[in-house]
Amino acid sequence: MITLEDWALIRRLAAEGVPKAQIAARLQISRTTVIKAVGSGSPPRYERAARPTSFTPFEARVRQLLVETPDMPATVLAERVGWTGSIRWFRDNVHRLRPEQRRIDPADRLTWEPGDAAQCDLWFPPEKIPLEDGTRKLLPVLVITAAHSRLMLARMIPTRKTEDLLLGSWELIQQLGRVPRRLIWDNEPGIGRGKRHAEGVDAFMGTLATRLVLLPPKDPESKGVVERRNGWFETSFMPGRSFTSAADFDAQFRDWLGRVNARVVRTTKASPLQRVDVDRAAMLPLPPIPLHLGWRNRVRLGRDYYVRLDTNDYSVDPQVIGRLVDVTADLERVRVRADGRIVADHARVWARGMTITDPAHVETAARLRKQFQQPRAAAAGDDLARDLADYDRAFGIIDGELS
Repeated sequence: MITLEDWALIRRLAAEGVPKAQIAARLQISRTTVIKAVGSGSPPRYERAARPTSFTPFEARVRQLLVETPDMPATVLAERVGWTGSIRWFRDNVHRLRPEQRRIDPADRLTWEPGDAAQCDLWFPPEKIPLEDGTRKLLPVLVITAAHSRLMLARMIPTRKTEDLLLGSWELIQQLGRVPRRLIWDNEPGIGRGKRHAEGVDAFMGTLATRLVLLPPKDPESKGVVERRNGWFETSFMPGRSFTSAADFDAQFRDWLGRVNARVVRTTKASPLQRVDVDRAAMLPLPPIPLHLGWRNRVRLGRDYYVRLDTNDYSVDPQVIGRLVDVTADLERVRVRADGRIVADHARVWARGMTITDPAHVETAARLRKQFQQPRAAAAGDDLARDLADYDRAFGIIDGELS
């Protein structure tokens, strides 16, 4: 076999018009070798003939195990087949075989028509947010990205429960001003899994006249627009920032999104703000009726005059103890009504296991307790004494003898 330098010299001389026989004589090689070098499309490469190695006796068994479990670690494979040699050599051979056993999952390029869809997801910023009780907690951020325009909307929410997911979704859709024809989620328990939707989700989708799409497992590409942005938030928004509360996080994030929504997106060659009008025009209008969302419960108020929402207890006017009250809450407020009248109104607390008390309720309870402990005064003119002769006449006794 000729060297790479000889192959390059042969092709240069042949290009200059030097006869092949003269090239062969000059390099002391056969004319056939010159002809092959001129006609070849790639430089010569030495390939060692395949020979058995120490891995060869184990290869068939390794292939079988990889067919059954494509992701089995090389160390486990080595133990299963009884390998006692170099683990690095074994790992190199497993690395060579593993792609042959993995099933191929092609990803199609998706196109998103105006108004067609919005992708929804939860992003967990890698920094704990201070809460009302002094603790810090990782809180979810609901992110909705319009698929066609790539417009991003987001809001931090206290929990992943259905009530808060729907409240957050409605708030972001109102900011968008129109309703996408499809809302795409993966298997978020608070929304639904497979064919089962969480309670209240179908009513929410029906009121919006939109369609919920729950993606099957192992299909991240169908929600790749919002997934990629979640990763981008962590590298572009989070570094160097600190937050004093969830409200502070929302204010900073909203300000940042306002700027980045004006930047040109590489794949669309336009900014989300430039494309959002076309996107909105093809969406559905907001529903004409108000949506009744959030936490709702009806309970009978106990003597301790507190009601529980999620994991927190909120005080209620003690004057309605023993009566049925309606407890409602959104992302900001907790309200309690009795016969349509508000008997408690608190800011919703995002910490857990807290007791929230209105001082006016404590004062009312003390006054009612003092009234209860005082003995009832007898009504004026109410003579409770009775003549014993009345009982004798009732039983038919006259002068001490039965009549």
